Amino acid sequence: MIERKTVEKLAALSRIALTEEEKDAFTSEFDAILGFVSHIDAVSVEKAVAEHILTNVFRADGEPHESGIFTDAILREAPETKNGFVKVKKILQQ
Repeated sequence: MIERKTVEKLAALSRIALTEEEKDAFTSEFDAILGFVSHIDAVSVEKAVAEHILTNVFRADGEPHESGIFTDAILREAPETKNGFVKVKKILQQ
């Protein structure tokens, strides 16, 4: 069971001001939530996990392509370039 002191500590850590009625309400609501969550401990997930074991679907790493092989093609597609770079709109202020 959650104590009122715990609710007050959580409220202080969260920087939330609670009335006395809200503290009482949260105490009972936390108890209800924790009671519901405790049902998860009773669930057996071993069979469910065994049925859904994932396998690696990624390709094996190979040799990387030669550096710069796609640079010219990318720069040709860019609307604007400058000194071998794609020119973009300035978004940062100094």
